[in-house]
Order: sequence, then C-alpha cells, then structure tokens
Amino acid sequence: MATASGAFKSREDHRKQLELEEARKAGLAPAELDEDGKEINPHIPQYMSSAPWYLNAERPSLKHQRNWKSDPNYTKSWYDRGAKIYQADKYRKGACENCGAMSHDTRSCMERPRKLGAKWTGKHIAPDEKIEQFELDYDGKRDRWNGYDAASYAHVIERYEARDEARRKYLKEQQLKKLEEKNNKDDKEGGDSDNEDCEDALKVDEAKVDESKQMDFAKVEKRVRTTGGGSTGTVRNLRIREDTAKYLLNLDVNSAHYDPKTRSMREDPLPDMDPNEKFYAGDNQNRVSGQALEFKQLNIHAWEAFDKGHDVHMQAAPSQAELLYKNFKINKEKLKVQTKDDVMEKYGNAASDDTLPRELLLGQSEKEVEYDRAGRIVKGQEMSLPRSKYEEDVYINNHTTVWGSWWKDHQWGYKCCKQTIRNSYCTGAAGIEAAEASAGLMKANIARKEAAEDTHVPVEEKRLATWGTEVPEDLILDPKRLTEAIKKEEEKRREEKDERKRKYNVKYNDEVTPEEMEAYRMKRVHQDDPMKDFLH
Repeated sequence: MATASGAFKSREDHRKQLELEEARKAGLAPAELDEDGKEINPHIPQYMSSAPWYLNAERPSLKHQRNWKSDPNYTKSWYDRGAKIYQADKYRKGACENCGAMSHDTRSCMERPRKLGAKWTGKHIAPDEKIEQFELDYDGKRDRWNGYDAASYAHVIERYEARDEARRKYLKEQQLKKLEEKNNKDDKEGGDSDNEDCEDALKVDEAKVDESKQMDFAKVEKRVRTTGGGSTGTVRNLRIREDTAKYLLNLDVNSAHYDPKTRSMREDPLPDMDPNEKFYAGDNQNRVSGQALEFKQLNIHAWEAFDKGHDVHMQAAPSQAELLYKNFKINKEKLKVQTKDDVMEKYGNAASDDTLPRELLLGQSEKEVEYDRAGRIVKGQEMSLPRSKYEEDVYINNHTTVWGSWWKDHQWGYKCCKQTIRNSYCTGAAGIEAAEASAGLMKANIARKEAAEDTHVPVEEKRLATWGTEVPEDLILDPKRLTEAIKKEEEKRREEKDERKRKYNVKYNDEVTPEEMEAYRMKRVHQDDPMKDFLH
C-alpha cells in the first residue's frame, strides 16, 4: 500500500507541475524567481548553458550551473585550540577529580596524575576548556588541511634560514682567514710591491661581498624531468656569452655533426688546428680525460675482478669497488718498483754515474766486422760459447772443479777427487789414492773368486733329520729298511681311504725307526705344494 500510494503521489505532483508551467506560459500564474529574486525567462531553453544574444540573458539558466546556497547548518570553522572559558577558585561537584576542570571527567584527563587530586586539596584548579561542536559538510570532513594555521610553518623557515646564514658566515670567515694568512706570509718574505698589496686588498674586499649577489649570474629558466620537458627550475649557464658557439666554429656542412636537441657535438669541429690554440675539441674529449677516464677504468677493473671470482659490483657497492681499485693501484705500483729494482740489481743501471767506455759511449770502434747478406757475422767477432741455463763455476763441499768435470764407467763425477757421488766432500789426492787402492783390492778379490770357481769342490748335501732338525753326521739310513717302510706307508694310506679293508684287530707300535719317519716325511702331503693334487 505504501508503495502504491507513493507512486500515486509522485504522479500527482508531476501533473500539478505541468499545469503550473502551462499557467505561467499563459500569464495566469506568477513567474518563477531565481536565487537573486529575478524572474526567470520561460522562453530560454533550460538545457542551454549560455543564452543567445537576442534573449539578453546574463547568467546560466540551469540549476546545476548556478552557485548553490550552502546549507546554513554546515560550517567551515575549526576548533579554537587551547582556549579557556572559566577559571574556578575551588573544586566543583562533577568536575575532574585530578585537575578540577568541568570540561572532562577523571578518566579523560590529559594532565599528569597528581598525588592528591584537586578534589581533596582544592588547589591548582585547572581552567575549563572551550568545547565546540561543528557539523561539517562533505568537503569539510575530508579536508586534511582544515584548521591548519599557515603561520605555524614560519618557525621551520626561520630555522633553515638561520642555518644557511650561519653557514655563509662561517665560509666567509674561513675565506678571509686564508687571505689574511697569505698576506702575512707574503709580508714576512718581503719584497712585496704596492701593486701586489692593492691586489690582495681587492681580493679581501671581493670576499666580503655577499655570496647571494654573486650566485645569481646567468640564470636560465629551463624545464627538466617532466613529460613536457620538466618542471621549471633555475639552471645556471656557466658559458660566457662572448664565446663562440660550438656550431659556429666550423661552418662547413661536412664538418662535425651538431645535435640541436642535446646540444652536443661529439667530434672535433677543427681537427687540423693546433691543439695548443684550440679551445674546444669536441664532447668526446671529456670522455677520455679527467675524472671520466678514471671512472671508466674503475668500471673496467670491477668487471675484470668479478670475472675472476671476486664479489664486487660497481653499482651495488661503489665504495668497496673504489677501495679495491685503490689497493690494486698501490700493489701494482709496488710490484713495478720491485721489478725495476730487481732488474737494475741484476743487470745494472745504464743511467748511473759510472763512466762508460769510449767505444760504447761513441758507438764506434776500429774493429772490422764482416756480415753476410742475411745479417749474420762472418768475420771479426769471436764465437761465443753457449752458456748453460744452470749456474756455472760454483764449487761446493771444498771441491776445486764442478760436478760433471770427470767421467768414468758411465758415471759423472768430480775431477779433483774422482768421486761419483754428487754431495760428497772433496778428499783431494789422498782420496784418489785410497780409491785406487780399494779398486786394486777389489780386483784381487774378484780374481781369487774366479780361481776358486774353476776348482770344483764337492759339497755334501744336507739332509733334514727325522724330527725336522739337521741330520747328525753319525746317522746312517738302511736303504732296504727305507724301501720296506715306504711300502708299509703306502698300504696304510690305502687302508685309510677304504674303510672296508681296515682290520678289526689293530696293533700299534710306539717305536718309530728313522727309516719309517723318513718314509712318512716323503709320503706326507705338503699343503703349500702346488702339485699336491696330482701326487696320488
């Protein structure tokens, strides 16, 4: 029902609005007034933001194009910070028990908790704060700068200005101090002319001039770092205006290319000009000189160090890379000096104060030297003996000759003592005599041994005894008994292999003769014998 009645009411209002507009057009109803109390022309279309010239309309006709009246309930004011409204002399009922103010309760008190509150002491009653209630509109609630006092930022500006002023004053004092020290030093040395004194006084006066008057020369407004070219900022152009522009140094169309966008000319516009008289040699000259070259070498060193396994990166740790490069240059210089000293110590220094021979000094001599067509010396120079890569003429262990100066029986030795041991001590002539005597004795022993081998002496064969020891000289074995003992041993072994042939009545004889022991030794199986499996 509510929905139906609401819809019916809206239709009724719409019908009444149409009838009122028709009556106004016919002049039967009062005209509609605008915000200023003036009559709205009904002939002006309401969808037009600007009326034609012939309708003489001075303001927009649409409602959303007019200045709407702000709601009187909304305000743009802000809280009065720190304002007090009343100062009480004694504690009042319902006030804060801590400070005694009526504008808040004890739980919301922002003052330091007292040992005894104002409720019990009645002293130091805090004034009541001014409490305001504002009803802000949509924009007022979302305005982050609402209630901000711009004058509160003045102390920040004053602090920075004071710091800059102190810095300028300090720099000026330092500059004046240096100039005064220089003047005092020149006065002590003496001989200063009046012109020099005037120049020094002029320098002191220039130093006293305010820096702010000297830093604003040649200001140029440029746009930097934005899509349209950058934010407007002051960039000082240090080029003197009397200098010739780089693109005017050489007007030949085939000369160095000038890029007007970057204002760069990489090549030299005047390559044939004297370098001493040349003021500009191209932008590439800056890349191979000064700090640019040092920075390039630093990058190359960082790359090479990283390739060799060092954890160094120019962009990630520039201080580490610069320190490593500095240590590398110091070590390289030390190694270079050490190498130079070693070479000079070994080969001498041609630039020393020692006088050179006249032949070498003038580069001439009376000696005739003949060369062939290939540049080889044919006549006039003695053949130089090839030198070994090892140290020559070095005598050790009291030797008077070097190792390898004597050769005998396919062995090298020392000629002084005829020894073939490398680290032996030299014994001189006595050692040679002792060696010859030892060699003669050795030859005699060899000859005697050979003579003894020629006369054959029968050697008695040693036989092992029955119980494993050497056979005594008086022991004699009977061959017949040994043969019988061997046969018995063989029959005994066959009986052990075949159980059926073993007799029931076995007689053991504890007495063992040497022949039976020898037969047992001959017939027993040797475990270490590789042919034991083929014996039986």
